[in-house]
Amino acid sequence: MDLIHGFDSELVYIRSQFPMGKVGLTVRNGVVSPNGGDLQRLIAVWGPALKPGDEARITSVVIKSDRIHFDINGGPIKKQKWYQHIEIGGGNGTSPIAPSDQNANPRGTYVDLVFDHYVPDLTPQKFKDLLRPVLDFDAKSAIEAYLDTVPPKVKEAIQNHQVLVGMNREMLIYSKGRPPKKIREKDGEVEYEEWIYGEPPQDVDFVRMVGDEVVRVETMKVDGTKSVRTAKEVDLEPQPSVAKASERPANAPTLRRPGEPEPDKPTPTGGQPPPVLQAPPPPSSPGPGGPNYSL
Repeated sequence: MDLIHGFDSELVYIRSQFPMGKVGLTVRNGVVSPNGGDLQRLIAVWGPALKPGDEARITSVVIKSDRIHFDINGGPIKKQKWYQHIEIGGGNGTSPIAPSDQNANPRGTYVDLVFDHYVPDLTPQKFKDLLRPVLDFDAKSAIEAYLDTVPPKVKEAIQNHQVLVGMNREMLIYSKGRPPKKIREKDGEVEYEEWIYGEPPQDVDFVRMVGDEVVRVETMKVDGTKSVRTAKEVDLEPQPSVAKASERPANAPTLRRPGEPEPDKPTPTGGQPPPVLQAPPPPSSPGPGGPNYSL
């Protein structure tokens, strides 16, 4: 009971990315899973539920045989009160007697703290220490929690409000804030955004963003000198991109009716792709003797 009271409704800051959907994170012996490429694939398919620096709330604690289950922001499954399932019918259809809370379960997820064989008898503070790879119970602000999750070079740059080539969008915002001016341009086939910080007679920084990465930093000094940096100054793990067709989940939404089989895909024959049907040639224009059809 002391453990449940020590965690229930506790505000925390996030130290790791959490995917949306029914798959949360597991911490066992200090190792977080899924991680690396597996975690990035989940986020690419379902999107992120939480990211480092976000504030969240532990809404439920359940002790099981070999683990402790922590629901965050209501958990991955939206829960309703019993009376929210009751509807009243009439000539114009049905309507619930209690409106649903649209703000409930905002990007909920969970984390399981797993042990060998059984849950040991530890103090709430010890359990918090074991959860530190994913949750920060001691941070006083979002920036404090976020700085503990980035490389030391990036942390120093953010604290000094500097920009490094190779930073992502989130790092740039933590370092310089949101830009007062933003320009969208295109260089050949590459689209980019120019984030502009400062105005004369002060130094002006032009930070170029391609996708989620800083690729160029140009600074115009008050004395008229200009400096340009394009070489990558920090290497980060690749961020999840848009899900590919091969990553489509088995229970993805579809327009097929229940029970309707999936249409067969054309398969190559003899190792060759299926033939491409060509449109028939148009009929030749009619001559003086009437229409002239070619066979």
